[in-house]
Amino acid sequence: MSKLGGKLEGKIAVVTGGASGIGEGIARRLVADGARVVIGDISDDEGEAVADSLDEDALYRHCDVTSDDEVAALVQGAAKDFGRLDIMINNAGAIGARGSILDITVDEWDATINLLLRSTFLGMRHAGRILVDQGEGGSIINTASIAAHAPGNGPHVYGTAKAGVVHLTQRVALELGEHRIRVNAICPGGIVTPLVLGAVGVGPEEAGAIAEVIAAVRPYPRAGRPADVAATAAWLVSDDGEFVTGQAITVDGGESVGPKWSDQMVT
Repeated sequence: MSKLGGKLEGKIAVVTGGASGIGEGIARRLVADGARVVIGDISDDEGEAVADSLDEDALYRHCDVTSDDEVAALVQGAAKDFGRLDIMINNAGAIGARGSILDITVDEWDATINLLLRSTFLGMRHAGRILVDQGEGGSIINTASIAAHAPGNGPHVYGTAKAGVVHLTQRVALELGEHRIRVNAICPGGIVTPLVLGAVGVGPEEAGAIAEVIAAVRPYPRAGRPADVAATAAWLVSDDGEFVTGQAITVDGGESVGPKWSDQMVT
């Protein structure tokens, strides 16, 4: 695979949810920047295909991110396979429970919180232990969402979990900072991914049409791509982002700021 500049040469990363969408985009960008990546996911065929396309720079491992044992095996296995760990990307997720607070079941609530928030806790816990023991610093990124800050941008449980991801990110950044371990969140919005397409009930063949709808209402006139989030992640985990920690960086084409200027009734 062609390299973009080697800013991450020699770095080892784990990316959960790396079989598609934002996670796949991040895995590909980190490899392009010189890192070697272990992809964790439950979509085995897709995950294997992504890893195979990255040749010797990537491995795929099945991982249910809600399982303490499986997350531990993923992270510890990456450190064993490649000799160390430098970067942890806690990205796996789904929309989860939807609907009225009057109708969401306890099981649906628990499953969504486990997938979006418990998984982030587990990833930081296991990666943090290795990074602290290595004593050489490192970087952790958690995928949150603009729904963490703007309640109108997602279902009840999803937005609540993502808000928890941001808060936990900031707390852990305070704890691990003295070990030179940086912990940040990225809050995407308007990114065309399988998750977004599934949320609106359409398949990949409708991606272009959905992108046009998103572009029509964003201040910046196009839909987001996984590569947009990946570029932010690659900067954050590189030496260029060394002094950035405890932040929730929004990547959404201005959606969370407000409607585009021409749609506002202002002069």
